[in-house]
Amino acid sequence: MTLARRDFIQLLGIAGAAGLLPASLFAGRRRPSDLYELPRFGNVTLLHITDTHAQLNPIYFREPNVNLGIGRASGRAPHLVGQAFIEHFGIEPGGIEAHAFTYLDFAEAAERFGRVGGFAHLKTLIDRLRAERGDGNSLLLDGGDTWQGSGTAYWTRGRDMVGAANRLGVEVMTGHWEFTYRDTEVIENLRAFGGDFVAQNIAVRDEALFDYRFPDFPGFDEDRGLAFAPYTIKEVGGVKVAVIGQAFPYTPIANPSRFIPDWTFGIQEERMQGLVDRIRAEERPGVLVLLSHNGMDVDLKLASRVTGIDVICGGHTHDGMPAPTLVANPGGKTLVTNAGSNGKFLGVMDLDVRNGRPRDFRYRLLPIFSNLLPADAGMAEYIEEIRAPYRDRLAEPLATTEETLYRRGNFNGTFDQVICDALRRVKDAQIALSPGFRWGTSLPPGRTITLEQVMDQTAITYPRTYRRAMKGHELKAILEDVCDNLFNPDPYIQQGGDMVRVGGLDYVCDPTAAIGKRIGAMTLDDGAPIEADKSYVVAGWATVGSQAPGEPVWETVAGYLRDIKTVRIEKLNTPVLKNAVGNPGIARYRKMM
Repeated sequence: MTLARRDFIQLLGIAGAAGLLPASLFAGRRRPSDLYELPRFGNVTLLHITDTHAQLNPIYFREPNVNLGIGRASGRAPHLVGQAFIEHFGIEPGGIEAHAFTYLDFAEAAERFGRVGGFAHLKTLIDRLRAERGDGNSLLLDGGDTWQGSGTAYWTRGRDMVGAANRLGVEVMTGHWEFTYRDTEVIENLRAFGGDFVAQNIAVRDEALFDYRFPDFPGFDEDRGLAFAPYTIKEVGGVKVAVIGQAFPYTPIANPSRFIPDWTFGIQEERMQGLVDRIRAEERPGVLVLLSHNGMDVDLKLASRVTGIDVICGGHTHDGMPAPTLVANPGGKTLVTNAGSNGKFLGVMDLDVRNGRPRDFRYRLLPIFSNLLPADAGMAEYIEEIRAPYRDRLAEPLATTEETLYRRGNFNGTFDQVICDALRRVKDAQIALSPGFRWGTSLPPGRTITLEQVMDQTAITYPRTYRRAMKGHELKAILEDVCDNLFNPDPYIQQGGDMVRVGGLDYVCDPTAAIGKRIGAMTLDDGAPIEADKSYVVAGWATVGSQAPGEPVWETVAGYLRDIKTVRIEKLNTPVLKNAVGNPGIARYRKMM
Protein backbone atom coordinates (compact mmCIF):
# COMPACT_ATOMS: atom_id res chain seq x y z
CA MET A 1 0.00 0.00 0.00
CA THR A 2 1.48 3.34 -1.00
CA LEU A 3 1.69 6.51 1.03
CA ALA A 4 -1.83 7.78 1.67
CA ARG A 5 -2.79 11.44 2.06
CA ARG A 6 -3.76 11.01 5.73
CA ASP A 7 -0.25 9.81 6.49
CA PHE A 8 1.11 13.26 5.69
CA ILE A 9 -1.20 15.54 7.65
CA GLN A 10 1.81 16.89 9.56
CA LEU A 11 3.26 18.24 6.31
CA LEU A 12 0.91 21.19 5.92
CA GLY A 13 1.16 23.27 2.80
CA ILE A 14 2.16 20.61 0.32
CA ALA A 15 1.97 22.29 -3.08
CA GLY A 16 -0.92 20.75 -5.00
CA ALA A 17 0.22 21.00 -8.60
CA ALA A 18 3.88 20.16 -8.13
CA GLY A 19 3.54 18.02 -5.01
CA LEU A 20 6.38 19.85 -3.28
CA LEU A 21 7.28 20.14 0.38
CA PRO A 22 6.56 23.49 2.03
CA ALA A 23 8.96 26.25 1.10
CA SER A 24 9.29 27.08 4.79
CA LEU A 25 11.47 24.01 5.18
CA PHE A 26 14.13 25.73 3.11
CA ALA A 27 13.49 29.43 3.71
CA GLY A 28 15.20 31.59 6.30
CA ARG A 29 18.84 32.24 6.94
CA ARG A 30 21.02 29.24 7.62
CA ARG A 31 24.62 29.47 8.74
CA PRO A 32 27.02 27.20 6.82
CA SER A 33 27.61 25.17 9.99
CA ASP A 34 23.90 24.37 10.10
CA LEU A 35 23.82 22.66 6.71
CA TYR A 36 24.49 19.25 8.17
CA GLU A 37 22.42 19.47 11.34
CA LEU A 38 19.62 16.99 10.73
CA PRO A 39 17.78 15.94 13.85
CA ARG A 40 17.04 12.24 13.95
CA PHE A 41 13.54 11.43 12.76
CA GLY A 42 11.68 8.16 12.37
CA ASN A 43 13.24 4.73 12.28
CA VAL A 44 14.43 4.25 8.66
CA THR A 45 16.92 6.48 6.84
CA LEU A 46 17.64 6.16 3.13
CA LEU A 47 20.94 7.75 2.11
CA HIS A 48 21.16 8.26 -1.64
CA ILE A 49 23.93 9.21 -4.06
CA THR A 50 23.76 9.06 -7.83
CA ASP A 51 25.63 10.08 -10.98
CA THR A 52 28.92 10.72 -9.19
CA HIS A 53 30.70 10.03 -12.50
CA ALA A 54 33.92 8.87 -10.89
CA GLN A 55 34.73 12.19 -9.22
CA LEU A 56 36.77 11.03 -6.24
CA ASN A 57 38.11 14.49 -5.36
CA PRO A 58 36.27 17.78 -4.77
CA ILE A 59 35.38 19.66 -7.94
CA TYR A 60 33.53 22.73 -9.16
CA PHE A 61 30.14 22.18 -10.78
CA ARG A 62 27.85 24.81 -12.30
CA GLU A 63 24.15 24.00 -12.43
CA PRO A 64 22.32 24.76 -15.71
CA ASN A 65 20.77 28.02 -16.82
CA VAL A 66 18.73 26.10 -19.41
CA ASN A 67 16.61 23.10 -18.36
CA LEU A 68 13.47 23.48 -20.44
CA GLY A 69 10.24 21.78 -19.57
CA ILE A 70 7.79 21.47 -22.44
CA GLY A 71 4.03 21.05 -22.20
CA ARG A 72 2.90 19.73 -18.83
CA ALA A 73 6.50 19.81 -17.57
CA SER A 74 6.85 23.56 -18.08
CA GLY A 75 7.19 25.40 -14.80
CA ARG A 76 7.44 22.20 -12.76
CA ALA A 77 10.41 20.60 -11.05
CA PRO A 78 12.93 19.71 -12.29
CA HIS A 79 12.54 22.26 -15.11
CA LEU A 80 13.34 25.40 -13.13
CA VAL A 81 16.57 27.38 -13.13
CA GLY A 82 18.12 30.34 -11.39
CA GLN A 83 15.77 32.80 -9.73
CA ALA A 84 12.70 30.71 -10.57
CA PHE A 85 14.31 27.75 -8.80
CA ILE A 86 15.17 29.53 -5.55
CA GLU A 87 11.77 31.25 -5.41
CA HIS A 88 9.96 27.96 -5.97
CA PHE A 89 11.87 26.17 -3.23
CA GLY A 90 12.15 29.15 -0.88
CA ILE A 91 15.96 29.23 -0.90
CA GLU A 92 17.76 32.32 0.39
CA PRO A 93 19.23 34.37 -2.52
CA GLY A 94 22.99 34.71 -2.47
CA GLY A 95 23.48 32.04 0.18
CA ILE A 96 25.34 28.77 0.18
CA GLU A 97 22.31 26.74 -0.91
CA ALA A 98 21.55 29.14 -3.78
CA HIS A 99 25.07 28.43 -5.00
CA ALA A 100 24.66 24.68 -4.53
CA PHE A 101 21.37 24.43 -6.40
CA THR A 102 21.66 27.08 -9.15
CA TYR A 103 24.08 28.66 -11.61
CA LEU A 104 23.55 32.15 -10.10
CA ASP A 105 26.79 34.16 -9.67
CA PHE A 106 28.67 30.92 -10.14
CA ALA A 107 32.23 32.26 -10.46
CA GLU A 108 31.99 34.59 -7.47
CA ALA A 109 30.17 32.03 -5.31
CA ALA A 110 32.66 29.31 -6.23
CA GLU A 111 35.46 31.50 -4.91
CA ARG A 112 33.47 32.18 -1.74
CA PHE A 113 32.23 28.69 -0.91
CA GLY A 114 34.87 26.49 -2.53
CA ARG A 115 34.70 23.09 -4.15
CA VAL A 116 31.96 20.51 -3.78
CA GLY A 117 31.91 16.74 -3.53
CA GLY A 118 34.82 14.41 -2.94
CA PHE A 119 34.43 10.88 -1.62
CA ALA A 120 36.54 11.55 1.47
CA HIS A 121 34.22 14.40 2.50
CA LEU A 122 31.14 12.43 1.51
CA LYS A 123 32.37 9.55 3.67
CA THR A 124 32.67 11.88 6.67
CA LEU A 125 29.07 13.07 6.30
CA ILE A 126 27.65 9.58 5.74
CA ASP A 127 29.44 8.21 8.79
CA ARG A 128 28.22 11.16 10.88
CA LEU A 129 24.59 10.70 9.84
CA ARG A 130 24.74 6.95 10.40
CA ALA A 131 26.20 7.43 13.87
CA GLU A 132 23.49 9.95 14.76
CA ARG A 133 20.75 7.60 13.59
CA GLY A 134 22.13 4.52 15.28
CA ASP A 135 23.59 1.29 14.04
CA GLY A 136 21.43 -0.51 11.49
CA ASN A 137 18.93 2.32 10.98
CA SER A 138 20.19 3.53 7.57
CA LEU A 139 20.67 2.17 4.06
CA LEU A 140 23.12 3.66 1.52
CA LEU A 141 21.90 3.53 -2.09
CA ASP A 142 23.86 4.33 -5.26
CA GLY A 143 21.78 5.15 -8.35
CA GLY A 144 24.55 4.40 -10.85
CA ASP A 145 26.81 6.31 -13.25
CA THR A 146 29.51 5.78 -10.66
CA TRP A 147 32.24 3.93 -12.56
CA GLN A 148 32.67 6.39 -15.45
CA GLY A 149 33.62 10.04 -15.84
CA SER A 150 37.31 10.47 -14.99
CA GLY A 151 40.73 9.51 -16.30
CA THR A 152 41.38 7.09 -13.47
CA ALA A 153 38.04 5.35 -13.98
CA TYR A 154 38.84 4.97 -17.69
CA TRP A 155 42.33 3.60 -17.06
CA THR A 156 41.25 1.22 -14.27
CA ARG A 157 38.05 0.19 -16.10
CA GLY A 158 35.96 1.46 -13.22
CA ARG A 159 37.72 -0.59 -10.56
CA ASP A 160 38.88 2.55 -8.70
CA MET A 161 35.23 3.45 -8.12
CA VAL A 162 34.27 -0.06 -7.02
CA GLY A 163 36.87 0.23 -4.27
CA ALA A 164 35.66 3.69 -3.32
CA ALA A 165 32.02 2.54 -3.17
CA ASN A 166 32.99 -0.37 -0.94
CA ARG A 167 34.81 1.97 1.43
CA LEU A 168 31.89 4.36 1.39
CA GLY A 169 29.60 1.52 2.44
CA VAL A 170 27.23 1.39 -0.55
CA GLU A 171 24.74 -1.41 0.06
CA VAL A 172 22.57 -1.36 -3.07
CA MET A 173 23.17 0.06 -6.56
CA THR A 174 21.88 0.01 -10.13
CA GLY A 175 23.55 1.29 -13.29
CA HIS A 176 23.95 2.92 -16.68
CA TRP A 177 27.47 4.00 -17.70
CA GLU A 178 28.66 0.96 -15.78
CA PHE A 179 27.57 -0.97 -18.88
CA THR A 180 29.90 0.94 -21.20
CA TYR A 181 32.70 -1.35 -20.17
CA ARG A 182 32.76 -4.80 -21.72
CA ASP A 183 30.23 -7.22 -20.28
CA THR A 184 32.99 -9.34 -18.75
CA GLU A 185 34.47 -6.20 -17.14
CA VAL A 186 31.05 -5.32 -15.76
CA ILE A 187 30.71 -8.73 -14.16
CA GLU A 188 34.24 -8.58 -12.74
CA ASN A 189 33.49 -5.21 -11.16
CA LEU A 190 30.20 -6.44 -9.75
CA ARG A 191 31.90 -9.44 -8.19
CA ALA A 192 34.30 -7.02 -6.48
CA PHE A 193 31.45 -4.77 -5.35
CA GLY A 194 30.50 -5.37 -1.73
CA GLY A 195 26.80 -4.51 -2.05
CA ASP A 196 23.82 -5.77 -4.06
CA PHE A 197 23.41 -4.80 -7.72
CA VAL A 198 19.74 -4.76 -8.73
CA ALA A 199 18.01 -4.22 -12.08
CA GLN A 200 14.51 -5.51 -12.86
CA ASN A 201 14.68 -4.31 -16.48
CA ILE A 202 17.79 -6.10 -17.82
CA ALA A 203 17.15 -9.44 -19.47
CA VAL A 204 19.53 -11.97 -21.03
CA ARG A 205 19.10 -13.02 -24.65
CA ASP A 206 20.76 -16.41 -24.26
CA GLU A 207 20.22 -18.59 -21.20
CA ALA A 208 23.64 -20.15 -21.78
CA LEU A 209 25.07 -16.92 -20.38
CA PHE A 210 23.57 -17.59 -16.96
CA ASP A 211 26.86 -18.95 -15.68
CA TYR A 212 28.04 -15.39 -14.91
CA ARG A 213 24.96 -14.50 -12.90
CA PHE A 214 24.27 -14.34 -9.20
CA PRO A 215 21.79 -17.24 -8.79
CA ASP A 216 20.90 -16.63 -5.15
CA PHE A 217 18.76 -13.52 -5.52
CA PRO A 218 15.09 -13.51 -4.40
CA GLY A 219 12.70 -15.03 -6.90
CA PHE A 220 15.41 -16.63 -9.02
CA ASP A 221 13.10 -19.29 -10.41
CA GLU A 222 10.46 -16.78 -11.43
CA ASP A 223 12.96 -14.24 -12.82
CA ARG A 224 15.31 -16.52 -14.71
CA GLY A 225 15.21 -14.29 -17.76
CA LEU A 226 16.85 -11.41 -15.91
CA ALA A 227 20.58 -10.75 -15.88
CA PHE A 228 20.68 -9.47 -12.31
CA ALA A 229 18.68 -9.54 -9.13
CA PRO A 230 15.50 -7.50 -9.70
CA TYR A 231 15.33 -6.48 -6.04
CA THR A 232 16.82 -6.99 -2.62
CA ILE A 233 15.42 -7.02 0.91
CA LYS A 234 17.23 -5.21 3.73
CA GLU A 235 16.46 -4.97 7.44
CA VAL A 236 16.71 -1.29 8.45
CA GLY A 237 15.76 -0.04 11.91
CA GLY A 238 13.77 -3.20 12.52
CA VAL A 239 11.82 -2.59 9.28
CA LYS A 240 11.90 -4.75 6.17
CA VAL A 241 12.88 -2.49 3.23
CA ALA A 242 12.52 -3.73 -0.36
CA VAL A 243 14.69 -2.04 -3.00
CA ILE A 244 13.91 -2.64 -6.69
CA GLY A 245 16.53 -1.66 -9.25
CA GLN A 246 15.78 0.17 -12.50
CA ALA A 247 18.81 0.55 -14.78
CA PHE A 248 18.85 3.14 -17.57
CA PRO A 249 16.24 1.85 -20.05
CA TYR A 250 17.94 3.09 -23.24
CA THR A 251 21.50 1.95 -22.64
CA PRO A 252 21.88 -0.01 -25.94
CA ILE A 253 20.58 3.03 -27.87
CA ALA A 254 22.38 5.87 -26.10
CA ASN A 255 25.62 3.89 -25.77
CA PRO A 256 27.29 1.21 -27.93
CA SER A 257 25.34 -2.04 -27.76
CA ARG A 258 28.48 -3.92 -28.79
CA PHE A 259 29.72 -3.73 -25.20
CA ILE A 260 26.67 -5.62 -23.91
CA PRO A 261 25.38 -7.55 -26.93
CA ASP A 262 23.45 -10.15 -24.96
CA TRP A 263 21.44 -7.87 -22.66
CA THR A 264 18.15 -6.11 -23.31
CA PHE A 265 16.84 -3.12 -21.37
CA GLY A 266 13.68 -0.94 -21.58
CA ILE A 267 11.39 0.68 -19.01
CA GLN A 268 9.42 -2.56 -18.49
CA GLU A 269 6.51 -0.91 -16.69
CA GLU A 270 4.31 -4.01 -16.74
CA ARG A 271 7.07 -6.17 -15.30
CA MET A 272 7.66 -3.49 -12.65
CA GLN A 273 4.02 -3.52 -11.54
CA GLY A 274 3.99 -7.32 -11.34
CA LEU A 275 7.18 -7.30 -9.32
CA VAL A 276 5.87 -4.65 -6.90
CA ASP A 277 2.67 -6.65 -6.41
CA ARG A 278 4.60 -9.85 -5.79
CA ILE A 279 6.97 -8.23 -3.29
CA ARG A 280 4.05 -6.65 -1.46
CA ALA A 281 2.23 -9.98 -1.23
CA GLU A 282 5.18 -12.29 -0.46
CA GLU A 283 7.72 -10.13 1.38
CA ARG A 284 5.36 -7.65 3.08
CA PRO A 285 7.93 -4.85 3.37
CA GLY A 286 7.35 -1.79 5.54
CA VAL A 287 8.90 0.37 2.80
CA LEU A 288 9.21 -0.31 -0.93
CA VAL A 289 11.85 1.76 -2.74
CA LEU A 290 12.62 2.04 -6.44
CA LEU A 291 16.32 2.82 -7.01
CA SER A 292 16.04 4.30 -10.47
CA HIS A 293 18.24 5.53 -13.29
CA ASN A 294 15.31 6.49 -15.50
CA GLY A 295 15.66 10.27 -15.31
CA MET A 296 13.27 12.41 -13.32
CA ASP A 297 10.60 13.01 -15.97
CA VAL A 298 10.36 9.27 -16.60
CA ASP A 299 10.17 8.61 -12.86
CA LEU A 300 7.34 11.12 -12.49
CA LYS A 301 5.33 9.37 -15.20
CA LEU A 302 6.15 5.92 -13.82
CA ALA A 303 5.07 7.00 -10.32
CA SER A 304 1.70 8.09 -11.71
CA ARG A 305 1.08 4.69 -13.32
CA VAL A 306 2.73 2.03 -11.13
CA THR A 307 1.14 1.58 -7.71
CA GLY A 308 2.75 0.28 -4.54
CA ILE A 309 6.06 2.20 -4.61
CA ASP A 310 6.65 4.40 -1.56
CA VAL A 311 9.82 6.22 -2.62
CA ILE A 312 11.70 6.61 -5.90
CA CYS A 313 15.36 7.50 -5.45
CA GLY A 314 16.10 8.71 -8.96
CA GLY A 315 19.06 9.66 -11.10
CA HIS A 316 20.37 10.03 -14.66
CA THR A 317 19.17 13.57 -15.41
CA HIS A 318 21.43 15.15 -12.75
CA ASP A 319 18.59 17.18 -11.24
CA GLY A 320 19.46 18.33 -7.73
CA MET A 321 16.00 18.62 -6.17
CA PRO A 322 15.82 20.04 -2.60
CA ALA A 323 12.41 18.41 -2.08
CA PRO A 324 10.59 15.33 -3.33
CA THR A 325 7.64 15.53 -5.68
CA LEU A 326 4.55 13.79 -4.31
CA VAL A 327 2.88 11.95 -7.19
CA ALA A 328 -0.65 10.59 -7.02
CA ASN A 329 -1.50 7.25 -8.61
CA PRO A 330 -4.50 4.90 -8.45
CA GLY A 331 -3.14 3.20 -5.33
CA GLY A 332 -1.97 6.20 -3.32
CA LYS A 333 1.06 8.46 -3.57
CA THR A 334 4.76 8.06 -4.31
CA LEU A 335 7.65 10.35 -3.34
CA VAL A 336 9.99 11.05 -6.27
CA THR A 337 13.49 12.40 -5.61
CA ASN A 338 16.58 13.12 -7.73
CA ALA A 339 19.97 13.68 -6.11
CA GLY A 340 22.07 15.68 -8.57
CA SER A 341 25.49 14.57 -9.78
CA ASN A 342 29.29 14.51 -9.44
CA GLY A 343 29.25 13.62 -5.75
CA LYS A 344 27.87 17.08 -5.04
CA PHE A 345 24.85 15.96 -3.01
CA LEU A 346 23.68 13.36 -0.53
CA GLY A 347 19.95 12.68 -0.33
CA VAL A 348 18.65 11.94 3.18
CA MET A 349 15.14 10.48 3.45
CA ASP A 350 14.07 9.87 7.05
CA LEU A 351 10.92 7.76 7.34
CA ASP A 352 8.67 7.03 10.28
CA VAL A 353 7.48 3.48 9.55
CA ARG A 354 4.84 2.07 11.84
CA ASN A 355 2.36 -0.81 11.53
CA GLY A 356 3.90 -1.95 8.28
CA ARG A 357 3.97 1.31 6.32
CA PRO A 358 5.46 4.84 6.22
CA ARG A 359 3.48 7.36 8.26
CA ASP A 360 5.63 10.48 7.87
CA PHE A 361 8.95 11.61 6.45
CA ARG A 362 11.60 14.31 6.36
CA TYR A 363 13.86 14.91 3.37
CA ARG A 364 16.96 16.96 2.75
CA LEU A 365 19.33 17.02 -0.21
CA LEU A 366 22.64 17.99 1.40
CA PRO A 367 25.33 19.73 -0.69
CA ILE A 368 28.82 18.42 0.01
CA PHE A 369 31.12 21.40 0.56
CA SER A 370 34.69 20.22 1.07
CA ASN A 371 35.52 23.34 3.11
CA LEU A 372 32.84 22.44 5.66
CA LEU A 373 33.42 18.70 5.97
CA PRO A 374 36.81 17.25 6.95
CA ALA A 375 38.18 14.51 4.74
CA ASP A 376 37.93 10.97 6.06
CA ALA A 377 41.53 9.84 6.49
CA GLY A 378 41.04 6.30 5.25
CA MET A 379 39.17 7.33 2.11
CA ALA A 380 41.68 10.11 1.41
CA GLU A 381 44.53 7.60 1.67
CA TYR A 382 42.75 5.24 -0.73
CA ILE A 383 42.16 8.03 -3.25
CA GLU A 384 45.81 9.09 -3.13
CA GLU A 385 46.90 5.50 -3.62
CA ILE A 386 44.57 4.80 -6.56
CA ARG A 387 45.53 8.06 -8.32
CA ALA A 388 49.29 7.76 -7.76
CA PRO A 389 50.15 5.99 -11.05
CA TYR A 390 48.31 8.69 -13.05
CA ARG A 391 48.94 11.80 -10.94
CA ASP A 392 51.65 13.41 -13.09
CA ARG A 393 49.80 12.75 -16.31
CA LEU A 394 46.54 14.18 -14.97
CA ALA A 395 48.27 17.26 -13.57
CA GLU A 396 49.76 18.34 -16.91
CA PRO A 397 48.91 22.04 -17.44
CA LEU A 398 47.45 22.68 -20.89
CA ALA A 399 46.07 26.22 -20.95
CA THR A 400 44.43 28.94 -18.85
CA THR A 401 40.78 29.87 -19.14
CA GLU A 402 39.45 33.42 -19.10
CA GLU A 403 35.90 32.09 -18.92
CA THR A 404 33.86 29.84 -16.69
CA LEU A 405 34.00 26.45 -18.38
CA TYR A 406 30.94 24.26 -17.92
CA ARG A 407 28.87 21.67 -19.75
CA ARG A 408 25.50 21.19 -18.05
CA GLY A 409 22.53 22.73 -19.90
CA ASN A 410 20.18 21.80 -22.74
CA PHE A 411 22.40 23.48 -25.33
CA ASN A 412 26.09 24.24 -25.79
CA GLY A 413 28.20 24.85 -22.71
CA THR A 414 31.54 26.62 -22.86
CA PHE A 415 33.57 23.45 -22.31
CA ASP A 416 31.56 21.80 -25.09
CA GLN A 417 32.47 24.73 -27.31
CA VAL A 418 36.15 24.19 -26.52
CA ILE A 419 35.79 20.56 -27.64
CA CYS A 420 33.99 21.59 -30.83
CA ASP A 421 36.54 24.32 -31.60
CA ALA A 422 39.34 21.79 -31.09
CA LEU A 423 37.71 19.29 -33.45
CA ARG A 424 37.19 21.89 -36.16
CA ARG A 425 40.72 23.24 -35.95
CA VAL A 426 42.65 19.99 -35.56
CA LYS A 427 40.52 18.12 -38.10
CA ASP A 428 40.21 21.07 -40.51
CA ALA A 429 36.43 20.74 -40.52
CA GLN A 430 33.61 23.19 -41.25
CA ILE A 431 31.33 21.75 -38.57
CA ALA A 432 31.89 19.86 -35.33
CA LEU A 433 29.45 17.63 -33.46
CA SER A 434 29.87 16.62 -29.81
CA PRO A 435 27.47 14.53 -27.70
CA GLY A 436 25.13 16.25 -25.24
CA PHE A 437 26.49 14.45 -22.21
CA ARG A 438 25.37 15.83 -18.83
CA TRP A 439 28.46 14.68 -16.95
CA GLY A 440 31.57 16.81 -16.77
CA THR A 441 32.99 19.18 -14.17
CA SER A 442 33.22 22.98 -14.28
CA LEU A 443 36.12 25.41 -13.94
CA PRO A 444 35.94 29.05 -12.81
CA PRO A 445 37.78 31.72 -14.83
CA GLY A 446 41.47 32.32 -14.29
CA ARG A 447 42.22 28.64 -13.61
CA THR A 448 44.67 26.30 -15.27
CA ILE A 449 43.11 23.64 -17.46
CA THR A 450 44.88 20.36 -16.85
CA LEU A 451 44.57 17.07 -18.64
CA GLU A 452 42.41 15.94 -15.72
CA GLN A 453 39.73 18.52 -16.57
CA VAL A 454 39.80 17.41 -20.21
CA MET A 455 39.39 13.78 -19.13
CA ASP A 456 36.47 14.85 -16.92
CA GLN A 457 34.66 15.86 -20.13
CA THR A 458 35.76 13.04 -22.43
CA ALA A 459 36.69 9.86 -20.53
CA ILE A 460 34.52 7.22 -22.18
CA THR A 461 35.30 3.82 -23.66
CA TYR A 462 34.38 4.92 -27.20
CA PRO A 463 36.31 8.21 -27.44
CA ARG A 464 37.68 8.07 -30.97
CA THR A 465 37.28 10.94 -33.41
CA TYR A 466 36.22 11.10 -37.05
CA ARG A 467 36.28 13.43 -40.03
CA ARG A 468 33.75 12.80 -42.77
CA ALA A 469 31.48 14.38 -45.32
CA MET A 470 27.81 14.84 -44.42
CA LYS A 471 24.96 16.21 -46.46
CA GLY A 472 22.89 19.06 -45.10
CA HIS A 473 19.82 16.84 -44.76
CA GLU A 474 21.87 14.36 -42.71
CA LEU A 475 22.89 17.11 -40.31
CA LYS A 476 19.28 18.19 -39.91
CA ALA A 477 18.19 14.60 -39.29
CA ILE A 478 20.78 14.25 -36.50
CA LEU A 479 19.64 17.46 -34.82
CA GLU A 480 15.97 16.52 -35.12
CA ASP A 481 16.54 13.06 -33.69
CA VAL A 482 18.45 14.28 -30.64
CA CYS A 483 15.98 17.13 -30.14
CA ASP A 484 13.13 14.63 -29.97
CA ASN A 485 15.02 12.63 -27.36
CA LEU A 486 15.14 15.79 -25.29
CA PHE A 487 11.78 17.47 -25.94
CA ASN A 488 9.32 14.73 -26.86
CA PRO A 489 6.19 15.41 -24.76
CA ASP A 490 6.07 11.74 -23.70
CA PRO A 491 8.72 11.23 -20.99
CA TYR A 492 8.98 7.54 -21.87
CA ILE A 493 10.52 8.52 -25.22
CA GLN A 494 13.04 10.95 -23.74
CA GLN A 495 16.54 9.62 -23.17
CA GLY A 496 17.74 12.13 -20.62
CA GLY A 497 20.75 13.74 -22.29
CA ASP A 498 21.05 17.24 -23.68
CA MET A 499 21.13 18.55 -27.25
CA VAL A 500 24.07 17.56 -29.44
CA ARG A 501 26.70 20.30 -29.24
CA VAL A 502 27.73 21.99 -32.46
CA GLY A 503 30.64 24.08 -33.63
CA GLY A 504 30.59 26.22 -36.78
CA LEU A 505 26.84 25.74 -37.12
CA ASP A 506 23.88 27.92 -36.12
CA TYR A 507 20.20 26.99 -36.24
CA VAL A 508 16.76 27.83 -34.92
CA CYS A 509 15.09 25.41 -32.53
CA ASP A 510 11.43 25.29 -31.53
CA PRO A 511 11.23 22.78 -28.64
CA THR A 512 7.42 22.95 -28.71
CA ALA A 513 7.09 21.83 -32.34
CA ALA A 514 6.35 18.32 -33.56
CA ILE A 515 9.05 15.79 -34.37
CA GLY A 516 10.85 16.63 -37.59
CA LYS A 517 9.83 20.30 -37.40
CA ARG A 518 11.88 21.58 -34.48
CA ILE A 519 15.05 22.51 -36.41
CA GLY A 520 15.28 25.24 -39.04
CA ALA A 521 17.38 28.08 -40.52
CA MET A 522 20.64 26.13 -40.37
CA THR A 523 23.68 28.21 -41.34
CA LEU A 524 27.46 28.08 -41.16
CA ASP A 525 29.24 30.56 -38.92
CA ASP A 526 29.69 32.90 -41.88
CA GLY A 527 25.93 33.00 -42.44
CA ALA A 528 25.87 30.74 -45.50
CA PRO A 529 22.72 28.57 -45.39
CA ILE A 530 23.08 24.81 -45.04
CA GLU A 531 21.81 23.21 -48.25
CA ALA A 532 20.10 19.84 -48.01
CA ASP A 533 22.03 18.15 -50.82
CA LYS A 534 25.38 19.84 -50.32
CA SER A 535 28.25 18.04 -48.55
CA TYR A 536 30.05 19.53 -45.55
CA VAL A 537 33.20 18.43 -43.72
CA VAL A 538 32.19 17.36 -40.21
CA ALA A 539 34.38 16.30 -37.30
CA GLY A 540 33.09 14.53 -34.20
CA TRP A 541 33.61 11.75 -31.66
CA ALA A 542 31.83 9.11 -29.57
CA THR A 543 30.13 7.19 -32.36
CA VAL A 544 27.61 4.70 -30.96
CA GLY A 545 27.66 2.37 -33.96
CA SER A 546 30.95 1.24 -35.43
CA GLN A 547 34.10 2.61 -33.83
CA ALA A 548 35.48 5.81 -35.40
CA PRO A 549 39.02 5.64 -36.84
CA GLY A 550 40.66 8.70 -35.26
CA GLU A 551 42.61 9.39 -32.08
CA PRO A 552 40.83 9.65 -28.70
CA VAL A 553 39.19 13.02 -28.39
CA TRP A 554 41.17 13.99 -25.30
CA GLU A 555 44.31 13.93 -27.44
CA THR A 556 42.61 16.27 -29.92
CA VAL A 557 41.51 18.70 -27.21
CA ALA A 558 44.76 18.55 -25.25
CA GLY A 559 46.81 19.32 -28.35
CA TYR A 560 44.53 22.24 -29.20
CA LEU A 561 44.81 23.69 -25.69
CA ARG A 562 48.59 23.35 -25.62
CA ASP A 563 48.65 25.33 -28.84
CA ILE A 564 46.27 28.19 -27.97
CA LYS A 565 47.42 28.48 -24.31
CA THR A 566 44.51 30.76 -23.32
CA VAL A 567 40.82 29.95 -23.72
CA ARG A 568 38.56 32.75 -24.88
CA ILE A 569 35.19 31.71 -26.30
CA GLU A 570 34.86 33.81 -29.45
CA LYS A 571 31.42 32.40 -30.26
CA LEU A 572 29.12 30.04 -28.39
CA ASN A 573 27.11 28.10 -30.97
CA THR A 574 23.77 28.08 -29.14
CA PRO A 575 20.59 27.98 -31.23
CA VAL A 576 17.98 30.70 -31.53
CA LEU A 577 14.97 29.44 -29.57
CA LYS A 578 11.32 29.85 -30.54
CA ASN A 579 8.40 29.69 -28.10
CA ALA A 580 10.63 29.70 -25.02
CA VAL A 581 10.07 33.25 -23.76
CA GLY A 582 8.73 33.17 -20.21
CA ASN A 583 9.66 29.52 -19.63
CA PRO A 584 11.10 29.29 -16.06
CA GLY A 585 13.51 26.64 -17.29
CA ILE A 586 15.62 29.22 -19.11
CA ALA A 587 17.54 32.28 -17.94
CA ARG A 588 20.33 34.54 -19.22
CA TYR A 589 19.71 33.33 -22.76
CA ARG A 590 19.60 36.11 -25.34
CA LYS A 591 18.80 34.17 -28.50
CA MET A 592 15.02 33.89 -28.38
CA MET A 593 12.31 34.84 -30.83
